[in-house]
Order: sequence, then structure tokens, then C-alpha cells
Amino acid sequence: MATYTADISWQLQDGEDFLKGRYSRGHTLGFDGGVTVAGSASPHVVGKWAVPTAVDPEEMLVAAISSCHMLSFLHVARLAGFIASAYRDHAEGVMAEIAPGREAVTRVVLHPKVEWQSTAPDQAKLQSMHHEAHELCFIANSVKTEITVA
Repeated sequence: MATYTADISWQLQDGEDFLKGRYSRGHTLGFDGGVTVAGSASPHVVGKWAVPTAVDPEEMLVAAISSCHMLSFLHVARLAGFIASAYRDHAEGVMAEIAPGREAVTRVVLHPKVEWQSTAPDQAKLQSMHHEAHELCFIANSVKTEITVA
């Protein structure tokens, strides 16, 4: 069993009007390894009250899914005897209404591109390895979001 932590910090700034919703959604996210990241609500959700240069929860969810899949895939590839030399993904998450007034990230599509040293797996083996990686991914196992590899 493992426990994971994140420290989230936000503060109302001078001149902001909390009760009218006129306040920055900017905050910080601190992780146990010492990294601190600027966070915010998505500009798609709160418009001008977002910090567009900060990462939002929806992006973090998509990134967590992509990162977990990559790490699981690299493990599967190693066990299968293939040597990956580079892995890139342009993951896309889709927000949709799931009930009146309720939205969720309902779908994440991964677009992994893998470079191989020497022998590369054929298309069938590659698909099989991505499927196995999906089954192993802790984050994929933790969410209801549909996740596909394109």
C-alpha cells in the first residue's frame, strides 16, 4: 500500500471579490519530490479568472493518464525484449456533459509515437503491448474515463 500527497495553496488577493466570483483561480501545487507547479481552473471553465499559463486539473488528468500509460508501456516493452529509445504522446482529453449541469472528462485519446533501437514490434504486437500497458496502468484503473490509443 502506498500513499501519495499533494499540497495545494490558494489565497484571495487584495481587491478581489470572492462572493461575486471575481477572484483568480491561480494556485500552487506542491509535490513530495519538491516540485511546485502553477495551477488554475481551466480558461474554458472560468474565463478571465483563470491563469492561462498554469496547468489546470483537466490537463493534469490527461497528463497523468498519458504518463502512466507510457511508464506501463515501457515496462511491457522491456519485458517483451524490445528496446524503446524514445516515446512521445500528444494526449487529448474531451470534456462532455454527463447530466444536466454536470460535466466530466469522458474520453482521453493517446497518440503515442515510439522509436525503437534495432527491432521494432509488428503492428499486432504493438497493439497487444499497448493493451497490456492499459491494463497495468494504475491511473487508467482508477478512472471511469474511456481511454483509447489511436
